[in-house]
Amino acid sequence: MNALVARLGGLFGGGGRPSARGYRTAGAPARIQAFDQPLLWVTVALLAFGLVMVYSASIALPDNPKFARYAHTHFLLRHFLSLGLGFVVALLAFQVPVATWEKVAPWLFIASLGLLVLVLIPGIGKGVNGARRWIGLGAMSFQPSELAKFAVLLYASDYMVRRMGVKERFFRAVLPMAAAVAIVGSLLLAEPDMGAFMVIAVIAMGILFLGGVNARMFFLIATVIVVAFALMIAFSDWRRERIFAYLDPWSEKHALGKGYQLSHSLIAIGRGEIFGVGLGGSVEKLHWLPEAHTDFLLAVIGEEFGLLGLLAVIAAFFWLTRRIVHIGRQAVALDRVFAGLVAQGVGLWIGFQAFINMGVNLGALPTKGLTLPLMSYGGSAVLMNIVAIAVVLRIDYENRVLMRGGRK
Repeated sequence: MNALVARLGGLFGGGGRPSARGYRTAGAPARIQAFDQPLLWVTVALLAFGLVMVYSASIALPDNPKFARYAHTHFLLRHFLSLGLGFVVALLAFQVPVATWEKVAPWLFIASLGLLVLVLIPGIGKGVNGARRWIGLGAMSFQPSELAKFAVLLYASDYMVRRMGVKERFFRAVLPMAAAVAIVGSLLLAEPDMGAFMVIAVIAMGILFLGGVNARMFFLIATVIVVAFALMIAFSDWRRERIFAYLDPWSEKHALGKGYQLSHSLIAIGRGEIFGVGLGGSVEKLHWLPEAHTDFLLAVIGEEFGLLGLLAVIAAFFWLTRRIVHIGRQAVALDRVFAGLVAQGVGLWIGFQAFINMGVNLGALPTKGLTLPLMSYGGSAVLMNIVAIAVVLRIDYENRVLMRGGRK
């Protein structure tokens, strides 16, 4: 293992073991030995387990006439290619100094807005099941909402650093950021993609709170957002129906309608009991549980690996989120506020989305189309998750440089 790490380190600046003062956060390649390796390996473990489970959950899909033209390894190979592309992009992202991310944050935000507009244009945006969320790129599709999560995270962090002097003044400190999130939200709701909007709203709110916005302002904004989401549900028939189905998924009205996925997810988890039925032994993935390889991958894990498998995945995400937030707090303690907010924002993103997905699969929350980070099938989501982790690793690398007496 040490030899492998040393060889990988050579890819980022050659062999040897330089002194601590030899490390630089800008202008010199980063060395792989200098960042949080447990965080890297837990991420790799989740990605690898996700790849196995995507194959297990999707292997029977070609037996469905809808997917008859696909091979049994179709989703496995596409997910594997997404992981490969994600690792390449992550390696490049890791080489980018955090100061550069701070400079490009507003431009990346503008670019994400442009893509969110493009996806709504007929002929460019690709529609699936009544939602227009993807841009076709030949053999692959890209989902701009995933880039928007990352872009809003960077933009909000940069915004709070620039507005440090006016945090107590509502209109100058909060209103511009609220307007930016509202624009992103309106574009996402037009797709529609309320799940992505929820994640982005939580990221923005979390960074405002961590950035030191007045508590009264924060709770006022939080109240406004909660009321806004409640009104969206109240005035949307199909969203309201989802809430009713969540409250009673076993009723005759909902069991074959809006409560179908939830009821079969609960059946899958119930079949797993303590130890599961074994890898590949799931029955619910055999055309009973829709989207088993995406939104409901955790239900298949629960059926095949039981309660112990579920607890292992939950513990891994808890540790991952806690570790990322710790790196962010460490950066703030080193007076690197932007870097600290970005890392903590990534922790909020992955932790909150994992919490929502797990809650949906376990019947604790209403059904919402959010994938399990790092694990579910979905090229854009996996790509941006890996890139976000790479940026956190870069932040940790620069933290260690400063703590060892290095300089920027």
